[in-house]
Amino acid sequence: MNDLVRQHTALSDTDLEWLHLLVSEWQLLSDLSFADLVLWVPTRDGTRYVSVAQMRPNTGPTSYQDDMVGHLVPRGRRPLLDAALDEGRIVREGDPEWREEVPVRVESIPVRREGRVLGVIARNTNLLTVRTPSRLELTYLQSASDLAQMIAAGSFPFPGQQVDMDASPRVGDGLIRLDADGIVQYASPNGLSAYHRLGLASDLVGHHLGTTTAELAPSRGPVDEALVKVASGYAPREFEVECAGGVIQLRAIPLKPKGVRIGSLVLLRDVTELRRRERELITKDATIREIHHRVKNNLQTVAALLRLQSRRMDSEQGREALNEAVRRVGSIAIVHETLSQNLDERVEFDEIADRVIAMVSEISPGKVTCRRTGRFGILDAEVATPLSMVLTEVLQNALEHAFTLADHGTVEVSAVRGGSPTEGRLLITVTDDGRGLPEGFDPKQAGNLGLQIVRTLVEGELGGTFGMIPAPGRGTQVVLDLPVQGLK
Repeated sequence: MNDLVRQHTALSDTDLEWLHLLVSEWQLLSDLSFADLVLWVPTRDGTRYVSVAQMRPNTGPTSYQDDMVGHLVPRGRRPLLDAALDEGRIVREGDPEWREEVPVRVESIPVRREGRVLGVIARNTNLLTVRTPSRLELTYLQSASDLAQMIAAGSFPFPGQQVDMDASPRVGDGLIRLDADGIVQYASPNGLSAYHRLGLASDLVGHHLGTTTAELAPSRGPVDEALVKVASGYAPREFEVECAGGVIQLRAIPLKPKGVRIGSLVLLRDVTELRRRERELITKDATIREIHHRVKNNLQTVAALLRLQSRRMDSEQGREALNEAVRRVGSIAIVHETLSQNLDERVEFDEIADRVIAMVSEISPGKVTCRRTGRFGILDAEVATPLSMVLTEVLQNALEHAFTLADHGTVEVSAVRGGSPTEGRLLITVTDDGRGLPEGFDPKQAGNLGLQIVRTLVEGELGGTFGMIPAPGRGTQVVLDLPVQGLK
């Protein structure tokens, strides 16, 4: 719609925003009218109309099999559009049109904002299935007429009340019509069933909806006056009512076709099962986070025990082996600590990488600086855990073997994400400016435990490739190329 409006019309950004607000609400008008809606806006030169949006009803057959968005119609070809635009009134005159052997009644509703008519809604009703209307259908049509008059007067949609139609109740979910005093004039079968779910044992018609709703809602004190007012439809609001029997979501829409409130529409939906599942998911998420937290605590306990044991070792070699094990356990604990703070099984790995770098830097044998460039981005937990161990081993290997106690040097960790979110790659290089690789060194044949862990995790668990090559100029470069999925 943005492109069509800006390309063909002279409407301002605030006018366009009003049209967006209207389109976010007009499923309600379409369903109440049992009709298709097409929004026509006059072009910049005033010689044509362009259709910028279309809506089909959920409550009846469509009048348009084709998509009308983007169509251009010369002024004069559709007199009802001209009359509504020029006179600023709802136009219903004229005989039904025939489209593919289907009779269609066409009406035009001007869209007004701050006294100006921005465009016209063509309301197209398929008459092929017309029959004697029921009480429900008459209530729908009367409510649609009131809303249409509010659109023509510029009082609907309600400014600042952006509605998420996917989350809000729809006409078919349940509808209650109130008079100006909040007394129920009509309640659809679904609406009445929803209130029965709350514990209502009688009919709704003739009762004050606000008072009835407040009485059904659990309360330890006096009647909730705010709930009474909101449920009576005095202002456009969405709210929920919960009791032991269930949860009902309600949306109140004041009806002011002539500027004075004559009543209200209340759309409602039984969301008991939806809220129950949400609570189950919240409980599940909390349980998963608690598990990660406990795993982290257990790993830290293991690391502390290994650290105590290393202090009692007489063998320098044994003490160093235990310290390496402490760092390996610590790298896994960092991942679980991060997961314990998240709502999903994804982590921002840059923070983990920085903590691993800081942890391993403690064993730096001289004045060696470790730093990170680039971004690892967001990774799945099943990738983050082995990758943290790989990064620990590679950094530890560089600090232990590339430098002596008297050396000054740098170890740089670089990460680059590439490819699409579904078929991405993560290229990691760890470069040092130390003494370099020994003559004839083959990383695939090296018996070092750390390199064996790296090869196993990278090639076996992460499905990537691992290589060690001389760095440009001096030192060693470790290259890891991993397939990853998810956000960058």
